[in-house]
Amino acid sequence: MHVEVRGLPSGRWFFYRFMHGNAVSATGRTRTAPAAHELPGRLRVVYASCQRWEHGFYTAWRHAAAQSPDLVLFLGDYMYEYARPARPEGLARVHELRLPHTLADFRDRYALHKSDPDLQRAHAVAPWLVTWDDHEVQNDYTANQGKDGTTANFLLMRSAAWQAFYEHMPLRASTLAAQGGFHSLKIYRRLQWGQLARLHLLDARQSRDRQACRPPGGAANPVQATECKELLDPARSFLGWDQERWLEQGLLADARARSPRWSVIAQQTLFTPRIYPSGSQSSETWDGYPPARDRLLRAIDAHPPRNSVFLGGDIHQNFVCNVEAVNARERDGKRPRVIASEFCGTSISSRSGTTQDKVDAIRHINPQVLLARCDERGYGLCDITPTRWSTRLQAVVDPLNADSAVRELAHFVVEDGRPGPQPG
Repeated sequence: MHVEVRGLPSGRWFFYRFMHGNAVSATGRTRTAPAAHELPGRLRVVYASCQRWEHGFYTAWRHAAAQSPDLVLFLGDYMYEYARPARPEGLARVHELRLPHTLADFRDRYALHKSDPDLQRAHAVAPWLVTWDDHEVQNDYTANQGKDGTTANFLLMRSAAWQAFYEHMPLRASTLAAQGGFHSLKIYRRLQWGQLARLHLLDARQSRDRQACRPPGGAANPVQATECKELLDPARSFLGWDQERWLEQGLLADARARSPRWSVIAQQTLFTPRIYPSGSQSSETWDGYPPARDRLLRAIDAHPPRNSVFLGGDIHQNFVCNVEAVNARERDGKRPRVIASEFCGTSISSRSGTTQDKVDAIRHINPQVLLARCDERGYGLCDITPTRWSTRLQAVVDPLNADSAVRELAHFVVEDGRPGPQPG
């Protein structure tokens, strides 16, 4: 069901439920955005991503729902495509599903994930704004290429996965109708929250170029810039050229109007550069597309919105960063010029696959990174006002305990007109 109710007053809470025969759903709560000319006093946003079923209970969602957010931003990997794990030791729970190939397989995945009562509670407490990443289809896929490149079987599987995503996510019918079938969906879009915030929600999967120097049938591994010329090819795009222009035009409009107070770039992964001690860099994040990132940085720097904040996920780690202008350190020496702020969130349940010692080593050689933690699962809670942005990183104490408490890992603020997060 994709119900679109029109004509409701702005800035109001509403309650809803579904009835079919003798079946009656639980009551959900949603709200309309403020009118375009209004300046609301606060917007509370929960942002989250990456909820692998086996790796942990969805306890984070129960605590997030208790925060009574105005909006939930889900930034990708709503479900994972992996088959039942061969060894259940150390897992929170297991499932019996096979690796999905058909529409029925992908529908079963969403049925499994949506059976969780804490996730249901989070869906019922506030409206969601969602995008996807790779695991809704296949790990590290890009555009029309899976791990084995473009094949007829992969395209059929991808269309089935995209159809199941559309069926189960809160998306407008125009997401599908304007594009003609399940061969492409219009995922990127904007949401205006009065004069307070405008959210630019991105799609970094459907149109991006394949990872640099990724061998056919191989993984998207870190690469050395000196050994991978493809990495620096300016013709490669992370978002696709149409979406790049769409985003730049939207941010330019924000800058010219000096409204909204906060321009939010909500996307899947870490935006800030992150060089490893070995000198390599990820090929899967924006690090794998440096010219595309530089184009966006130059666009923000040339015509800066009043305040720009990036939100991300994917890496199963909490990162808080200063977003610096292109070549800021080389040009300005020890005084880098900060032009935006970034909060990249950890996972709801998915393990990080690294250690804190390794993450500390990364932070040591990347001074633009203010916080980096890989050992926590949870979500981010943002309270946005006309004068201040506040982000609290909420961490589940034990993701293998369905009744676990949650604690505040860190608190950062961004002041109006002063780019860069500061300790709260």
